[in-house]
Amino acid sequence: MLLDEEIVKLVGMPERAYKLLSEPDRIIRCRIRRHIPGVNSFIYVYLVYHSAARGPPGKGGVRMSSDVTLEEVAQLAEIMTYKNALMDLPFGGAKSGIVADSNLPPDVKHLIMTAYAHELKNELLSGHYVPAPDIGTGPSEMAAIFGETHLRESVTGKPIGIGGLPGRREATGYGVSVISERSVQEFLEKDISDATVAVQGFGNVGSWTCEFLSKMGAKIVAVSDVRGGSFCKDGINIEELKNYFQKAGTVCGFGGSQITNQELLELDVDLLIPAAVGGVIHAGNAAKIRADLIVEGANAPVTKEADEVLLKNKKIVVPDFLANAGGVVASYIEWREGKSGAKTKKEETYAVIKETLMEAFEETLQFSVSKDISLRKSALALAASRIVDTMYARGWL
Repeated sequence: MLLDEEIVKLVGMPERAYKLLSEPDRIIRCRIRRHIPGVNSFIYVYLVYHSAARGPPGKGGVRMSSDVTLEEVAQLAEIMTYKNALMDLPFGGAKSGIVADSNLPPDVKHLIMTAYAHELKNELLSGHYVPAPDIGTGPSEMAAIFGETHLRESVTGKPIGIGGLPGRREATGYGVSVISERSVQEFLEKDISDATVAVQGFGNVGSWTCEFLSKMGAKIVAVSDVRGGSFCKDGINIEELKNYFQKAGTVCGFGGSQITNQELLELDVDLLIPAAVGGVIHAGNAAKIRADLIVEGANAPVTKEADEVLLKNKKIVVPDFLANAGGVVASYIEWREGKSGAKTKKEETYAVIKETLMEAFEETLQFSVSKDISLRKSALALAASRIVDTMYARGWL
């Protein structure tokens, strides 16, 4: 659970509200019954609604991985509750997971997603849950969901031709870069063009973060993916790296010195962006982190124990539900357009993301300074206070 006693006191949270937020509202666990060629075992699906206080819908992505668990999905749904509230969006927090190999052939993944949408059809058609891409899924998988529901507002992150939003695919990475630029300016007192950066992860979030930061003039000295990474003290040419990645399927072997994911995390850089998976900074390595600023591109990349170590070592951590919220802000625009039939240009998408994230950042920063608390606790307190206000307004308290 993300809330602690200090945050509860800061918010003045009633015990009933705390209890409502202490466990998920609802959990759906089911199996895909449709036969999937080449897959012999049942494929399990988890859908967790953490809190519907500011919904429905519950908003959160679909994670496809052979090792995704119900506990992981529940944790991610809780993060979405506070992320949506911090961004002041009319969404509750939800998340879903599909226990399947995300590297299956595209036609097999399409069948899995179609079957997933069939099993959750009532949730999707009612508008109670609105999925989006996450690790292991992308626009083509969202198109498969749309193919079952035929409702543009039932899923976000779709391809452009069926109601997708220009700028949605790169939205999370764009948001991370915007928050990174402002954080470097605020906490390191330098321009992003004078900062050295290491990025763990070169999937959707990491690759777009690298591209936007590179255009801002940042010196990205290290990038890694699941196979390992590359380090170059003079900076990596991101366009060349993207071309290499498209051919090789990895950033490993690109050039410079080869490093492991663990070595990347421990580099002496200004800014570290863990943008791959959760739990990579933990009690075992937190004391070795040398970067003064960590911006969480992934969800929950820093464990609770590691967070305490980093705070003790005077490291600044910009939490995930602030740093990587660009994706859900763009999803809100796409969802709203699906209902209204309006159209938005890419530049407008970027502008709304930047404005929303900057407002949340400044509010979080001011509250953090005034209460002498970490950015994570500040952001959580602000989000929780909005949720409590909504609970009062709905007669829940």
